[in-house]
Amino acid sequence: MIVRHFSPAFFGVAGCRLPASALALLLFLHGVTCAYSQAVPSPEGNRNLPERVERFRDLGFGMFIHWGVDTATGPTISHSLAGASRQYVDRYFTELPGYFDPQDFQPRQWARLARLAGMRYVVFTTKHHSGFCMFATKSTSLNVMNTPFGGDITREIVDAFRAEDIAVGFYFSPDDFHWLYRNGKVIDRNRDEVYPVNNPGLMELDKLQVRELYSNYGPVDFFFIDGPEEGLRDLAWDLQPQTVVTRGAIATPEQNIPGAAPEGAWESCITMGNSWQYRPVNENYKPALEMIQMLIETRAKGGNLLLNVGPMPNGELPREQADRLREIGLWMMVNRDAIHNVRPWEVTNENDIWFTRARGEDTVYAILPQREPWKWGTWKDVTLLSVSATAETEVSVLGQSDEVLEYRADVKPKTTWQQTENGLSIRAMRAHRLYDNRQWPNPVVLRITHAKTGFLPPQVLPLRSTWDEQRGLAVLEAQLMRLEEGETVQARFQYRRKQRVEELYDNPEPWIDSPPLPLRENGRFQTAVTGLAADTQYEYRAVVVHPKITVTSQQRDIQR
Repeated sequence: MIVRHFSPAFFGVAGCRLPASALALLLFLHGVTCAYSQAVPSPEGNRNLPERVERFRDLGFGMFIHWGVDTATGPTISHSLAGASRQYVDRYFTELPGYFDPQDFQPRQWARLARLAGMRYVVFTTKHHSGFCMFATKSTSLNVMNTPFGGDITREIVDAFRAEDIAVGFYFSPDDFHWLYRNGKVIDRNRDEVYPVNNPGLMELDKLQVRELYSNYGPVDFFFIDGPEEGLRDLAWDLQPQTVVTRGAIATPEQNIPGAAPEGAWESCITMGNSWQYRPVNENYKPALEMIQMLIETRAKGGNLLLNVGPMPNGELPREQADRLREIGLWMMVNRDAIHNVRPWEVTNENDIWFTRARGEDTVYAILPQREPWKWGTWKDVTLLSVSATAETEVSVLGQSDEVLEYRADVKPKTTWQQTENGLSIRAMRAHRLYDNRQWPNPVVLRITHAKTGFLPPQVLPLRSTWDEQRGLAVLEAQLMRLEEGETVQARFQYRRKQRVEELYDNPEPWIDSPPLPLRENGRFQTAVTGLAADTQYEYRAVVVHPKITVTSQQRDIQR
């Protein structure tokens, strides 16, 4: 079975409740409509300049840096203050700044390693939720200048990364636990009374800090607002119209990659281990191969990957993180053409083969995993459905010459291909020796020039959902499009409990399948799912199984 996540526009229903009467249910099934809601930040008021957003999409791969005053002991950054005793909070704010003294801090080394790994932008935590500012500020005494280090960390990072031609972005938290602490308020992020919009003093503090960041450090390429953006994103655009607001203006899923591609620009931010900040013990790092696969999937779906690092208290990156960046760097040295300056192909993937397309060109990159080790010096046969060759097409293995197999002058590792009625058949050899033992676990990329679209599968859009709380029942609706006459597909819905952000560090819950529905024509289809708990949030998606390919829609919340 070939699995493919399509990336169409999508809609969701808001505020609809299924009436108890059977008559109302019947009316719904025949097309009663409701208002639509957005799954990403509303485009209304979004002042990101289109050409700057396209530049952001070209860069594709960035370094997120979480670093703060609590690195000395290694808890979750800032969040250990929420629910903590008064004694803990007092010690946090009065004692921890005295331990911030990174004597081995060399930001130019960070920047060079980021560039080696293929990262083209950086986002640095100038202020996290604790309120500790990693920049020189006149707004609060809780800042990096009042530590034993006594220097402007943000200035040094900005200068170092710009020297390596890496675009600079700032993370900023409108939430400020230190302000809440000083003003006798509960330290929390999920109460209306603590939001800046409800606290003029906090809003004034935030605006002063944003003005400092946008006035003292030169051009700010990207601004990641991790909290309520009201009053702040417009201030950023007023100060620097060229800035691109990411979180606060575009979708920025955290610790996950969407199942199907959102439209337009988006950015997934993911940790190397379980923690955003450096954790000295009990950390579990992802293998470099997993991070490479995340980068590939994100780019195939049209998004950017913002991969996080957490410096140690002495200012160095942990060896585990640096080593993984170097492994990613080797893969990117070979295959960066498939990652930078690309957009999605007509389909994102065929099974576990992922695709990107050079922006504005007809060159397609097919990124092949190694389900089984692809032995060096051996041939591999691949057939692609969604890509067709033309008379001008050339196919090669990215990063290798296709002319030399070391020490084997009798072998010509030239890639060959043939367009058949069953697809584009390609025969390639892995001839590039990257490890001494000739083994290489990471994906191999095929470059296909002058490509055109092959088989186009049907499209499926999740339309809306309606919830009957008393009956524990939800009606799910989707629309099938682009099914060719005479074809039959099997459609179904999948649903599951929606996990909170903090739960995404664990394995996601499995999807539950609804019974299949045979479909022979385009149009809407529905199903009712039962046994849902009244106090639980659920999400769903539509799946269509075509004889050649399986199409999965974007996932949506079941509206209540």
